[in-house]
Amino acid sequence: MGQTALVHWSKIDYLDPNIAGDKKVIWELNRHSHFVTFGQAYCLTGDERFAEAFVSQASSWMDANPPKLGINWASSLELSFRVIAWVWALHLLADSDRLAPKFVSRLFKYLVAQGRHIESYLSHYFSPNTHLTGEALGLFYLGAALPELSRARRWRDIGLGVLLDRLTQHIRPDGVYFEQSSYYHRYTVDFYIHLMVLARASNVELPPEVENRLSRAIDHLMFITRPDGTSPLYGDDDGGRLISLNPRAANDFRDTLATGAALFGRSDWKFVAGEAAIETLWLLGPEALAQYDEMEVTAPLETGHAFIDGGYYIMRDGWSRQASYVLADCGPHGSSNGAHAHADSLTIEYAIEGKTWLVDPGTFNYTGDAGLRDQFRSTQAHNTVIVDGQPQSVPAGPFGWKHIAQSQPKQFITDEAFDYFEGSHDGYQRFDDPVKHTRSLLFLKSADQSALPPFLVVRDQFDARKQHTYALRYHLAPGCSVIARDNEIKALDSSGCGLSISTFGESEFKSIVEDGWVSSCYGQRELAPVALFEAQGEGRQQFVSFIIPEKIRAGGALWSPLIEEGPRDEQEGAATESRPYRSYSVRTGESEDLVLVGHPAVEFRDGRLKASGSMAWMRYIGGTFSRGCLIDGRSLEVARFVAFNSPSTVRCYALRINQGQIEITINGGSRFDLSFYHPHSQIVVNNSSYDLEPGSRAVSFALEDSEWKLLAQD
Repeated sequence: MGQTALVHWSKIDYLDPNIAGDKKVIWELNRHSHFVTFGQAYCLTGDERFAEAFVSQASSWMDANPPKLGINWASSLELSFRVIAWVWALHLLADSDRLAPKFVSRLFKYLVAQGRHIESYLSHYFSPNTHLTGEALGLFYLGAALPELSRARRWRDIGLGVLLDRLTQHIRPDGVYFEQSSYYHRYTVDFYIHLMVLARASNVELPPEVENRLSRAIDHLMFITRPDGTSPLYGDDDGGRLISLNPRAANDFRDTLATGAALFGRSDWKFVAGEAAIETLWLLGPEALAQYDEMEVTAPLETGHAFIDGGYYIMRDGWSRQASYVLADCGPHGSSNGAHAHADSLTIEYAIEGKTWLVDPGTFNYTGDAGLRDQFRSTQAHNTVIVDGQPQSVPAGPFGWKHIAQSQPKQFITDEAFDYFEGSHDGYQRFDDPVKHTRSLLFLKSADQSALPPFLVVRDQFDARKQHTYALRYHLAPGCSVIARDNEIKALDSSGCGLSISTFGESEFKSIVEDGWVSSCYGQRELAPVALFEAQGEGRQQFVSFIIPEKIRAGGALWSPLIEEGPRDEQEGAATESRPYRSYSVRTGESEDLVLVGHPAVEFRDGRLKASGSMAWMRYIGGTFSRGCLIDGRSLEVARFVAFNSPSTVRCYALRINQGQIEITINGGSRFDLSFYHPHSQIVVNNSSYDLEPGSRAVSFALEDSEWKLLAQD
């Protein structure tokens, strides 16, 4: 491919790789973010070489890019980013005598030409997303930073009007950006941070909703931050920045988080962002940086959070660098035609004890290679399940789709000892024999002196009538070696950390390791392994996977808890094969977790428990039951310890026995009975305490006026 022709911008089809190649590569350099770096260097050193480089390169660019001609005039967003970089460079280099009046006059003429172009071709119809808001910000910059321009007030008002108008459309009520892309979410947060800073400097009053929506958007950035400080790249990423004020990896959003913390005075954002960002100094000034350093640091109050409008569900067991973390995706497929969305319903990301193991492979490419474009945004490139080798959503062109899967979250529960998520999608219900995929996640945290590490249980259910093939895919981070054996795939990284994925199913399956790709920044990719479990089955199918860390013991041997499925012929009440109950034991030493998967309409019994529900969990330490939970069920009886029964289905019942006290959290239902093998002195229900009579072994509760009342005890 040769140089793009210097013709009128409207005649250039920049989406055609035969004409423009990968236009992102061309445009990124022509955003001139490095001009800002020249300005920073000049401010710090006073070295005129940086001013000379700016003058030389800007002059050369103006020579080669006459107004309206060439690919660098084809996108109003690219003009806007370039305008912003030039404004910053002019400000930072203002004291240099190398910026001769003739050069400055010419530069201003180009600024005006670009401003007029942006105004004339705002992306109200094509890409009314970050293209439109980024263009509006460029106009606001021109009007606010260069008030001497004749169109300054007009551009400021147009830019502000668009940014305010799009605020509540682009940022959902829960704070999630409407295109389902973490990278474009970060772009949007940066846009509105710059708007606030410029507005304050220009004495432009903004409505309170700007701060409200922006703070929710920054909350989302905080919650999706992995324990290692990086962020998942769900949806598209283009690798660029509004302006580059400091070097950061493309998947590290903490500079935006730190600047937000300084701007809003949020100690929890600072806790996650860590040290002050260089960006904060350049954007807000030394005083704001000093205030940031003096600000208290407070860990966020919540560990689990549901972004219901955007469809992202975060589970974690803490906020330290050694925490474990799960992100589940069950939201809409972006806005309009889903230009920046991926076919990723029910995908997950997973970090265990500070180490990120399961990742979204990113984007890598837009228009440079159509095959790679579709590969990275396909279902195959995400941590979910493929049916019959087909994607959930079917792409059509680099930024469109001809079939879109609709996701449906069912519930999200967060507790100090566990988190639970359940959702489904209809992407495969387009088949002649429709298939519905439902995924449940039970994230079990370390608690109660249990020797078990935190681990994740993934339950995949498929409602179908005929035979289909199922492929459970788990994309591992680069840099680990992987082996497959029977129903287990093990991964080991260079530091000696390990991960085990054990899968159990109703049909026979095989475990496979494939080579895949991970792109942590646009235009870059590296090899990474994919753990794959494949099966064929007729009718309803169920697969249960346990994802658990492995550790190195003395002597260098890897160790992980023992995971066993209960004998199927002993699982009484499992009824028909179409809705089987299954029990699993995860244990090490004196610690054991029992996990039960079933169906709310069917009762399950074995030697230690009786239950009816979708899922249940029991934790034993030294043979003594300490806590457990029931999801979507009516009964959970733990032999020799405690029995719970409700006449109606409850969404969640969680129980802990602690030093003579029974602690219960219950959601749903209107009445329940509880009996216990040993007498207890007190029972706590949803944080309300009730004293029990001596020797009492059974109680009944009813919900009255939204509060649980103790009706009887015996």
